[in-house]
Amino acid sequence: MPATPRAAAEAARPLVLAAFRVVIGLLFACHGAATLFGVLGGAKGGGTIPVGQWPGWWAALIQLVGGSLVLLGLGTRSAALLCSGSMAYAYFTVHQEHALLPLQNGGEPSVLFCWAFLAIAVLGAGPYALDRLLPGGAATTEPAAEPARSETQPASAG
Repeated sequence: MPATPRAAAEAARPLVLAAFRVVIGLLFACHGAATLFGVLGGAKGGGTIPVGQWPGWWAALIQLVGGSLVLLGLGTRSAALLCSGSMAYAYFTVHQEHALLPLQNGGEPSVLFCWAFLAIAVLGAGPYALDRLLPGGAATTEPAAEPARSETQPASAG
């Protein structure tokens, strides 16, 4: 059992990162499936988008495939970066023209997904991802960590 709240938070970090990645990926993939296949309420409350229609069909394809890859932890950083960029594009081309702030223009989901996927792209998939099962996967999913130092030790002057 971790001795301090900080140690407990650090111990929980891999599980929280995995849960965050899975939930964000699942929600995004469901949004894409709804738009492409008319399931879960369909596109904009019903129906689908015609195949190949720009940009909605392509965005939905990115949502389904990218969200699924992030959910599984396969090619996570690249998929998350693509998903983040697609949501930034959606915000600035669909929502921004209606009002300045996301609360005013209905762009909150685009902004939240954009930043969530950017965080996943930077932080990586974590240890509970299928990337880890691939050759060299462990090295590509986590950035090199700095050695831990206690709060009482000063940083080295160097």
